[in-house]
Amino acid sequence: MDMKLEVVVVPVSDVDRAKGFYTGLGWRLDADFTTEDGLRVVQLTPPGSACSVIFGDEVSAAAPGSAEGLHLVVTDIEAAREELAGAGADVSEVFHDAGGVFHHAGREARVTGPDPERRSYASYVSFADPDGNGWIVQEVTERLPGR
Repeated sequence: MDMKLEVVVVPVSDVDRAKGFYTGLGWRLDADFTTEDGLRVVQLTPPGSACSVIFGDEVSAAAPGSAEGLHLVVTDIEAAREELAGAGADVSEVFHDAGGVFHHAGREARVTGPDPERRSYASYVSFADPDGNGWIVQEVTERLPGR
């Protein structure tokens, strides 16, 4: 049976501010509704993604800004960085990890610039939403077999 990741819940403190941030990045607004009991659900989808994010009022008990390591995949890391910066995101410089396998948590072992060999899966940028939820953008130019 196929199992596909559909939605990731992102904890935020101000729903309208988060909605403005993500729509400002060009993410598609799929839903924004409020029930009679105060549940508000906002769903947005990054361009080209099959998975969406949801946030809102009474959607998550997690602390706002506590999500980290949320990954987006692009085919051109430098173009993605320019686009994010142009949309107002405080995006890092392009980096690769000193160990070369996968990036470390936080900013540890970051080396400025793309992977010297421009290997797929090895170059990144990072940014955070207004609450501090942490996103990593990873360059994937050629998928591993079976992916």
